[in-house]
Amino acid sequence: MKTILKQIIVFTCFPVLTFAYTGEVVKSFNTPGAHPTGLTFDGKYLWLADRKTDKLYCIDTASGKVIREIPSPAYWPTGLAWDGTNLWNADVKGGIPLAENYNGKIYKMDPKSGKILNTVQAPSSTPRGLVWDGKYLWCTDSHSAEIIQFDPKDGTTIKSFKAPAKDPRGLAFDGKYLWISDRRRDEIYMMDTEYGNVILIANAPGPFCEALCYDGKFLWAADYQNKKLYKLKVNDGEKFKRDNARKAKITYTHLATNFGPGKVNTLDVYFAMPIDRDNQEIKGEIKYSPKYSDVVTDKWGQKFAHYSVKDINAGGSNEIQMTSVVTTYDVRYFIYPDKVEGLEKIPAGIKSKYLENNEKFQYDNPVIQSALSEALGDEKNPYWIARKIFNYVIATMQYEMTGGWNTAPTVLKRGTGSCSEYSFVYIAMCRAAGLPARYVGSVVERGDKASMDDVFHRWVEVYLPGYGWIPVDPSGGDDELPRDQADSFGALVNRFYITTESGGGSEFLEWTYNSHEFYTTDPKTNVVIEYFADWDVAE
Repeated sequence: MKTILKQIIVFTCFPVLTFAYTGEVVKSFNTPGAHPTGLTFDGKYLWLADRKTDKLYCIDTASGKVIREIPSPAYWPTGLAWDGTNLWNADVKGGIPLAENYNGKIYKMDPKSGKILNTVQAPSSTPRGLVWDGKYLWCTDSHSAEIIQFDPKDGTTIKSFKAPAKDPRGLAFDGKYLWISDRRRDEIYMMDTEYGNVILIANAPGPFCEALCYDGKFLWAADYQNKKLYKLKVNDGEKFKRDNARKAKITYTHLATNFGPGKVNTLDVYFAMPIDRDNQEIKGEIKYSPKYSDVVTDKWGQKFAHYSVKDINAGGSNEIQMTSVVTTYDVRYFIYPDKVEGLEKIPAGIKSKYLENNEKFQYDNPVIQSALSEALGDEKNPYWIARKIFNYVIATMQYEMTGGWNTAPTVLKRGTGSCSEYSFVYIAMCRAAGLPARYVGSVVERGDKASMDDVFHRWVEVYLPGYGWIPVDPSGGDDELPRDQADSFGALVNRFYITTESGGGSEFLEWTYNSHEFYTTDPKTNVVIEYFADWDVAE
């Protein structure tokens, strides 16, 4: 496992959402049996399998009442699918109800009589979810943690993907994307069928989401523990959801100490001034101690509290503090690739600023151009441009704090980098593809509500037309599970307090973030600069 700074992922501030979002529960019913396992929709009614009763129930979607029932084809029914005419049922025991006899079978059934029309060997031993895509069947396998497309005639695997997380259960198909529930994470994922990327993450409606189906507009979920059927909203127009609010008092300190023997003649310090964003709300005024000299703005629009200090003698020091009371949130964006508009829809002002080339990015360098060609091919959709570059970077690089912030071509050729260097590579590739990108910098809570941070973190924002600026953390996404990779593309956790936004290379901040300083000294004068952030619980 690569050692990385994990970000579990704008930035005008919106109020806390209380209206519709993907995964929101519309209504719920009790399940007819106590052990629901499989779910499908036949165009009018739901069908629900129950492991203990060995029955398949036809259920009215308006009332939750059972219309009729038929026996399951074997003794341990799991997934259900509908092909437009017939039911399909996965059974993990293969028709023999013996303990640990995992030998998955797939049954094709007449929905009226319950007659078994065909039986095939499942492509895996423990099929759970099951769905029809118009030509082939798909299943989840909880043992191998795979999502498998297979031929319903003989069970031959067509293709397979690593499951989003380690215990996939329910499976649905909306005509374009797969939806998968995971038992351990209590989440539902939207996955594309070409690459196996997790695109959306939503909270499951209960603690054991065993089954899913899609009725043409809504997802339905069956929860094994709650014994409930839930109707869930999908793609309801909301671009993000935020929750898990936490209030913190954060003090950022910049300390310059003169160890002599000469004098510091001038010291100019610039504190990036945080603002409200989707992931954070600042309460009241930020306190600066001492009061700054003036406020300046760089070419990217970032404001700074500027301090001008003179004559620090040997043994002397200068301390500046910025104290904020802020509420931070977990933020998750709901981005549907087919809803993202084309590159031509990006405003000219954003293009002119955030497609700039410079000494760190060097996106006309052959190393960047070659990587871009390999990553993208002829891709034109801005979402997939951003996502394929993300996938390429995390597949090509390894996290390593080697010191220094080298140029994007150097870092990519070397294959290792810090969070800043991952960001430089990602921005360079995005800009080379015509997709505006910038970075943000933050201070980070380090695992406790009262903690100190002197490492900090930086990641990227890309501009997706129709959605705006979206967070992407290429170093945070460098993980094994598709779910964890996706959680760094369009999501943030409440551990981050963003101070800085930049397109790269500021006249006051240069290439750093949070704060920066310039000083002049007498000869042979040793100056040490320290900066750190202290997090504490706010009243």
